[in-house]
Amino acid sequence: MTLGRQRVVVVGQGYVGLPLSLSAAQSGHTVIGYDVDEGKVKRLSAGESFTDNVSTDLLRQMLGLGRYTPTTKSDDCAEFDVAVLAVPTPLQDGVPDISLLRTATREVAGHLRPGATVIVESTTYPGTTADIIAPILQDGSGLVAGSDFHLGFSPERIDPGNRVWTLTNTPKIVSGIDPASLKAVQSFYETVVDRTVPVSTTQVAELAKLLENTFRHVNIALVNELAMLSHRMGIPIWETIDAAATKPFGFMAFQPGPGVGGHCLPVDPTYLSWHVERTLGLPFRFIELANGINSRMPEYVAWRIQKGLSERGKPIDGARIILLGLAYKKNIGDTRESPAVPLAELLTANGAQVWCSDPHVAAPPHMMSTTSQLHPTATELAEADAVVLVTDHDLFDLEMIQQEAQFVLDCRNRLTGAAVEAL
Repeated sequence: MTLGRQRVVVVGQGYVGLPLSLSAAQSGHTVIGYDVDEGKVKRLSAGESFTDNVSTDLLRQMLGLGRYTPTTKSDDCAEFDVAVLAVPTPLQDGVPDISLLRTATREVAGHLRPGATVIVESTTYPGTTADIIAPILQDGSGLVAGSDFHLGFSPERIDPGNRVWTLTNTPKIVSGIDPASLKAVQSFYETVVDRTVPVSTTQVAELAKLLENTFRHVNIALVNELAMLSHRMGIPIWETIDAAATKPFGFMAFQPGPGVGGHCLPVDPTYLSWHVERTLGLPFRFIELANGINSRMPEYVAWRIQKGLSERGKPIDGARIILLGLAYKKNIGDTRESPAVPLAELLTANGAQVWCSDPHVAAPPHMMSTTSQLHPTATELAEADAVVLVTDHDLFDLEMIQQEAQFVLDCRNRLTGAAVEAL
């Protein structure tokens, strides 16, 4: 990687913006991490990381060297060379909400100067960068995109908890609204990552991000539906997938589970289907089908729990149920869109007493107000009517779970034994 020292502003210090900020600082840039969340900025200023992809040691090192400064003050963003927009783009009632991205863009526009570069990393639908972001920047700065400043899109590919593929060694798609913008965007990321992948337009880059996660979403839906059907046929789905995966070509193994979570899978494909419907007037049927299947998985898991209890002569009303794992994937503390939340709600609505445990999550999400936390001791596991392995964190004592629990529904295919039922 080449080293080009620049003043970089990263707007949004969440699961995407914080790793980028620290990687850019580690590469030699002076980085301003801007966020409106005062509590988050206070924690970062104290050297406390809240994401598994940024170590406390690295954070404190960059703070100590003066290369990274978290702030809530807009004036601290002035005179930037590069500004990266990495704010959330959630769904509101099933419709893409880019209001935070618009707000962040207006904030940056007030500090934009000739020769600077603005890059969007927030996931969005094709055309956003050129048709929405560029006009906002121009209106707020009086400058012209392309001729006065550079503008591009580079989709984030952060995978929380992944120790193999990090921000640095994951290839980075880069794009610009014109050749000069592409060159500026690529030059910046070449100082941060090992490999950049330039594409012809920002629309290609925007669509590529949505395609990546739609591919996963659809294939997970396929195996989720097959898991439900194979259970009724009495055929073990996990063994079936393992057998199919021995084919060295033409097959990629995906795993079923209690539902999908995080920002990407529950959200990104809907951005694409919404955009297709809006621009072409056509449905994206694969996405609609996948959304329906994956969103119903917590309901299916709840049914399997109720069925398993009934087979053991126990009603779900009043049953003591322990959910192991609140995060949407293993070994991280991210509960965004976690299937554990609707699962807990379904079980509680049916009269169950629901307890949860997650070594990576300090407290249950606020939506789980009727759920309490516990530490899964041998006694707690033995006294539970049902134990559900929702997220297979390495910190869970799997051997103790399968030895002590009376009935376990394993949603991740990690346990064995007479008391264990696989999803």
